[in-house]
Amino acid sequence: MKQPVFTGSGVAIITPFTSDGVDYPALARLLDFQLENGTDAIIVCGTTGEAAAMSYAERIRTIETVARHVDGRVPVIAGTGSNNTESAITLSKDAARAGADALLVVTPFYNKATPKGLIRHYTAIADAAEKPVILYHVPSRTGVKCTAEVYAALAEHPNIVGVKEAGGDLALVQKTRELCPEDFYIWSGNDDETAPIMLFGGKGVISVAANVMPGEMHRLTEACLNGDFAAAGRMQLKLRKLCEALFWEVNPIPVKTALAMMGYCQERFRSPMCEMEPENRERLAGVLAEYGLI
Repeated sequence: MKQPVFTGSGVAIITPFTSDGVDYPALARLLDFQLENGTDAIIVCGTTGEAAAMSYAERIRTIETVARHVDGRVPVIAGTGSNNTESAITLSKDAARAGADALLVVTPFYNKATPKGLIRHYTAIADAAEKPVILYHVPSRTGVKCTAEVYAALAEHPNIVGVKEAGGDLALVQKTRELCPEDFYIWSGNDDETAPIMLFGGKGVISVAANVMPGEMHRLTEACLNGDFAAAGRMQLKLRKLCEALFWEVNPIPVKTALAMMGYCQERFRSPMCEMEPENRERLAGVLAEYGLI
């Protein structure tokens, strides 16, 4: 039986930048903040990490840096998806050699593969990968929708362990749970759906909000894993305003702005990402103050 890569709260960590490249000292501080507050896994070079705007060499060095700093304390999961199957295979192999414990592979974007194409794409990556593969379903960004039937077909592969589900479709989550074996695991890809998805058997969340409130996201998932959904529901509601604020503009603009306000990084983005609109920035500061973060 395949084992989950992690249970609980995994942070989709930002990539801090300077004018010259990745800010590795700031990244180390962010990792320490996560590890000291109970985060159960680190997801590096994903959407929140602005991986699409990083060079290949930067991505591999950043994965290697994170793996070295974490040093086995929690799993490190590297984003290695591409709309080019061969590119995803190469990046997946290099990320494994750089120290990643598992791979997060987004559906191929723009090309808009058919279900047959999706199965072939993921099968080729999983065949070549040296680490467990987590699918990543985020149709709002990729324009590609997966079905529970596609998940059921891919669940048969020994190297595909589950999905980060960010489709916003709880009916799909339920059908996936019905059609797929127990060892095809589901992680929420939306902070505001963490408790509902875990109610349907999800193993945790790959979280944006954990960048700023890692302890709270860990405790929320812990309550779910312990079956205390009444407490989890209260925690989920308590975090509602923050989760909403972190998506007032395109992720990761608000969360990186928040971390800059908290003193963890520079407020610097890679084009085409840009700084937050002044009115939204002011509103975000108000929400962070409500939560005692600044």
